[in-house]
Amino acid sequence: MKTIRIKYLSDKIDKLEKISKGDWIDLRAAEDLELKAGEFKLIPLGIAMQLPEGYEAHIVPRSSTFKNFGIIQTNHQGVVDCSYCGDNDQWYMPAYALRDTKINCNDRICQFRIMENQPEISFEEVEQLGTPDRGGIGSTGTK
Repeated sequence: MKTIRIKYLSDKIDKLEKISKGDWIDLRAAEDLELKAGEFKLIPLGIAMQLPEGYEAHIVPRSSTFKNFGIIQTNHQGVVDCSYCGDNDQWYMPAYALRDTKINCNDRICQFRIMENQPEISFEEVEQLGTPDRGGIGSTGTK
């Protein structure tokens, strides 16, 4: 089991707990805020972490975020690498509002998981891959 050092930059959000293997971890807004339709905001998440060397965090919206708050994450998936680990390296969710909305401090607005960095890879150019075609874009692979 990996242990991750975390610093809370807000005493108003619930603390993270031990996570079962495979689960996503909810993150919370660290302040009350209102957004008007068409407005952009970096929403502070109230935490900084020291990820283990060779790992990164992938941050995405929760499945209910758009329905509940009318916001989308502007980078669609945020990646925090292990070098972003200082005491004031707060995590944020870059959000764009598609309708007027209010987000309360401690609302769960996004989630993350820790992933191992991609290993070193190389590419080999070939004339044929030697595997059957699935049928192209939009195909289920069945005929």
